[in-house]
Amino acid sequence: MKKTDSIWDKVLWSIAIPGFGQYLNGQYVKGTVLLVLEFLINSNARLNTIILLSFQGKIAEALDSTNLQWLMFYPCVYMYGIWDAYYVASGGKTEHSVYPFVLAAYFGTVGIIYAPVFRIQGTLLGPVWLPMITAGMGIAIGLLLKHFLLRFSRQEKKEPSESESP
Repeated sequence: MKKTDSIWDKVLWSIAIPGFGQYLNGQYVKGTVLLVLEFLINSNARLNTIILLSFQGKIAEALDSTNLQWLMFYPCVYMYGIWDAYYVASGGKTEHSVYPFVLAAYFGTVGIIYAPVFRIQGTLLGPVWLPMITAGMGIAIGLLLKHFLLRFSRQEKKEPSESESP
């Protein structure tokens, strides 16, 4: 198996359930902590119920079922688990890799905060769809930021400093 395959296996398992990527990386304590946090937040926020209701188009009922205080923790735990699995599996050699994950967690949390009131063309998106959209925006902005930072750091390495010029 190629190393890149195993990296993506770990990322995909972390997307499925936080902590599984850490188990595959041999980080059993961290994986267990993330799995316990997943269960605790999922149960208290009633995440499975709100996902089910949201997919059925019952947004108002999903919002009524949601404990927003608990749900606001979820994007950070979820995205940290994915980033950590990726970072460790890649050997820590991924410069600026944290930005898409951090911004997805931040924007996803903001999406949760505005879930009860934010509408697009009069449609309430609720506690699942709005955070997913805003997390996607965070990933896109984070990827752009990563791209520009990598490009900037490469240009700095190519340009000789003033002390090296003749």
